[in-house]
Amino acid sequence: MDKVIKKIVIVGGGSAGWITAGTIAAQYAKQPNSLFEITLIESPQVSSIGVGEGTWPSIRNTLERIGINESAFLQCCDASFKQGSKFIGWNNGRKDDYYYHPFMTPKGYGHVDLYSHWQTYHKEQAFADAINIQSHVCQAGLAPKQLSTPDYAAVTNYGYHLDAKKFAALLKEHCINTLGVKHLYDHIDSIESDNTGDIHKLQTKEHGCIHGDLFVDCTGHLSLLLGKHFEIPLINKENILFNNSALAVQVPYESLNENIASATLSTAQEAGWIWDIGLTSRRGVGYTYSDKYITDEKAEQALRRYLKCSISDELSQSLAVKKISFTPGYREKFWHKNCVAIGMSSGFIEPLEASALAMIELSSSMLGEELPTTRAHMDIIAKRYNKRFTYRWERVIEFLKLHYVLSQRTDSNYWLDNKKDSSIPERLKSLLSLWQYQSPSRYDFIQNEEIFPSASYQYILYGMGFKTQQRVTPSSRQNTPALAKLFDEVKTQQAQYLAALPANRTLLSQLSSK
Repeated sequence: MDKVIKKIVIVGGGSAGWITAGTIAAQYAKQPNSLFEITLIESPQVSSIGVGEGTWPSIRNTLERIGINESAFLQCCDASFKQGSKFIGWNNGRKDDYYYHPFMTPKGYGHVDLYSHWQTYHKEQAFADAINIQSHVCQAGLAPKQLSTPDYAAVTNYGYHLDAKKFAALLKEHCINTLGVKHLYDHIDSIESDNTGDIHKLQTKEHGCIHGDLFVDCTGHLSLLLGKHFEIPLINKENILFNNSALAVQVPYESLNENIASATLSTAQEAGWIWDIGLTSRRGVGYTYSDKYITDEKAEQALRRYLKCSISDELSQSLAVKKISFTPGYREKFWHKNCVAIGMSSGFIEPLEASALAMIELSSSMLGEELPTTRAHMDIIAKRYNKRFTYRWERVIEFLKLHYVLSQRTDSNYWLDNKKDSSIPERLKSLLSLWQYQSPSRYDFIQNEEIFPSASYQYILYGMGFKTQQRVTPSSRQNTPALAKLFDEVKTQQAQYLAALPANRTLLSQLSSK
């Protein structure tokens, strides 16, 4: 007889555990006569890393689906608005070297050849500036909406910067008190499988045996269930993406009237890059690097030099720095037997482009939408899940590698080695060859819910100075007047938005006093 799935046990809290619990509970647990019982076990001995503070616009849908009010979220998590990423010094390291990867797609994207028109008539402007208003909004430090704009609605597309620990606490409170998730603080002493190899029960220190039908591993880099118990190996990708270390620091504002950056600032360094994320109460700053190219001591010196550009020398020297080590890569499988891993237990790649929380959202969403009803059903879903997320991890790796491959920096072996042919994935090499003749398009990325659309590749390629041959066709000549109008509309909208949108901190202050 096929076993019915009733008890879902999530092991581990943090963003991964509580987003997963909330996504499933909002969809099933509160329904009348729900078949599913959700229990989350959180170890009192393990604390959240709490470094990853950048999100994508998809988080708005996730929070709304779970049932969290946006204004309450912003206040509880010291959150601010994020409209993309600003890359500083990645191309050649000169003072004028920066470009944006905004969240809004280019105007006319997918319908016309934006690149050729930009090169012919507007190449004095950066690509993102010419075909999109959002880089201008970010550069001016403005918010993506007005006070009258409803919760989760947008004037310009946006995600958030947030305090990861406060975010997990908010999700926990909502999942327990509103969505009915059962929560246990306990340490797992052992994991026991039945004669089929499935996990049968967890032996805990305080609550005895916890039985389950489906187990979700959200134990972070420990990967207690999938990695340790089932011994599913991590596929190491350090030969492609070199960074394996990070130094993180929380930086107070010297004045709470200081405006908040509207994008994640990513500044290239000798052996990696520094992130700078503005929250309402502080900044989160960190240097992610490869310890094969720089020592921890020199990395910390570089981080403190960066801080001295915005705060006093005395304050920069007094701040405590936290070291984090990681192995870039992903699991050979993400769903094995009756266990699925979500979050860092499934893999981790450096924080560039903030894909970690987005992958948690995608994982929990697919799990929630395709939650198996029986054990036989589970095997079918697991196979689909593994195929889909292997594809997604590979696309993340290629997209992040693109930033390094295109760099013209020659100031260290780190940047030179990043451009070596042996470190570039074969699919990315093929696409780079193709993009010499035509711009990235929907034909290059054919899955629904692509982790990065072709528009994102255009922003990085042309922000970094990549050249595509201009294609003159009869249709492109016919489209010239329409394209000219489109680019003119961007200029008009730019002036309108810059005049109408409030500063980031101004809007956040207004929302907190509502």
